[in-house]
Amino acid sequence: MGWMADETGLERTSANYVPLTPLSALTRAARVYAGETAVVYGAHRKTYAEYHDRVTRLASALAAKGVKPGDVVATLIPNLPAQAEAHFGVPACGAVLNTINTRLDTDTVAYILDHAEARVLLVDSQFLALAEKAVAQMQGAKPQVIEVPDAAAGHPASGRHEQYEDMLAAADPGFAWILPEDEWESIALNYTSGTTGHPKGVVYHHRGAYLNAMGQILSWRMVLRPRYLTIVPLFHCNGWCHTWMMPMVGGRLICCRDITAAAIFNALADEGVTHFGGAPIVLNMLVNAPESDRRRFDQTVEVFTAGAPPAPATLAKIEDMGFNVTHVYGLTETYGPATECTWGEQWEHLKGDARAAVKSRQGVAMPIFEDITVLDEHHAQVPMDGETPGEIVMRGNGVMKGYYKNPEATAEAFAGGYFHSGDVAVQHPDSYIQITDRAKDVIISGGENISSVEVENALMAHPDVNLAAVVAKPDAKWGEVPCAFIELKPGAQEDAAGLIAFSRQTLAGFKAPKQVVYGELPKTSTGKIQKFELRKIAKDL
Repeated sequence: MGWMADETGLERTSANYVPLTPLSALTRAARVYAGETAVVYGAHRKTYAEYHDRVTRLASALAAKGVKPGDVVATLIPNLPAQAEAHFGVPACGAVLNTINTRLDTDTVAYILDHAEARVLLVDSQFLALAEKAVAQMQGAKPQVIEVPDAAAGHPASGRHEQYEDMLAAADPGFAWILPEDEWESIALNYTSGTTGHPKGVVYHHRGAYLNAMGQILSWRMVLRPRYLTIVPLFHCNGWCHTWMMPMVGGRLICCRDITAAAIFNALADEGVTHFGGAPIVLNMLVNAPESDRRRFDQTVEVFTAGAPPAPATLAKIEDMGFNVTHVYGLTETYGPATECTWGEQWEHLKGDARAAVKSRQGVAMPIFEDITVLDEHHAQVPMDGETPGEIVMRGNGVMKGYYKNPEATAEAFAGGYFHSGDVAVQHPDSYIQITDRAKDVIISGGENISSVEVENALMAHPDVNLAAVVAKPDAKWGEVPCAFIELKPGAQEDAAGLIAFSRQTLAGFKAPKQVVYGELPKTSTGKIQKFELRKIAKDL
């Protein structure tokens, strides 16, 4: 099908076919941009030649530790050079990178390490205690821990584990990278909290990582030598593939450990940042920053924002400050951004809230996706009237391979030949998608997904709690925060502070409820809690 009558001798060879992989971009950049700055973090400033050398040494060191193609190497590192190096060095020895959210609780980290069967764990010193507790709780074989100290930030080496820089110094700089033989080979394993139960492992392939990185260059109207600030955590969808993107355009990766308004303004002024991505909370932070934290900068800064629709008031304010905001939307299962609110000339005349209302749409498919649309429960296209709700579905090379060790969840997610997002949206006559509701019970706080069921289970473990229901409460800073509605057992006393403290014993801090409301919960005749009633109450709290 699709072949000419006689294609004798027209075969794939090493000359005309190379599996797509973002690793190729760094190999090229090490030649083309050899002496240009690639990675910046304070006094740490490395050229592309040096970046390539450090990545090669990391791959060599991992291979020397017995890491084989297909093995998993995990990290617990914030947005620092070692985390960027792992994005190339781990797959360069044929292994699969598992970047773990540094905000997770011990039990979840232990589960991920066990489920992924991680062979090595690279850990920033700040998170060493978390890593050690998690490793101690593991049921299976334990990974070798390599410590990545950051003395400049107040996190010196503990001395209890092998040190990252020592490991690189002793490694072979001539190590031959192990490139994929098939672009469907796995490059990364990312865990998403989902809505119930254990986190699911989302598997990325080299082809998807390459195409998502390349496609966003187009969507972001990016030219050569951009200066990119790492605000999106590199443990979130591999930083939306942006670390893999930078060598393609000779970009400068500017690392940012702690995301504060002062740190961002300093990077804009001192490093000439031209691009960054982040949740709307980051935009709010900049809009509301005190004068003492602000710095003057001359360049227009291109911003991708995602996680929740940015508030029109925030968009209106931030564009006047020198930022051009593009709203994007995606999931862990789509390597990060999958749609973009592509701006058109027909909207240039709009101002204020009217302009922001269009900009807050989730938009249309990015170039590498085959189709992203809204279907009804029968898998039929909804009318594009801006009113009829349906589910956002996607198909294309930017969709994950599937869920690791979970064929049932994979089959459910891909039913009917599309990936099902679980997000409810309408489609406008111009085909632009706009989310009207999220998969009902997921709370998105500062760009982080929080399972209401997980929080409810933690609260139900308290001896005084009879029933617990958790819903999203609007929050000016975080977008949404968990709000708990509690029915107490007879004779028990209300103690909101104590209950929140109790939940934090088993939950990561960002998952703990920020407000507790006591009283009888509204229920259906069959005893099911009516969460939609609680959402109404939480909205007005």
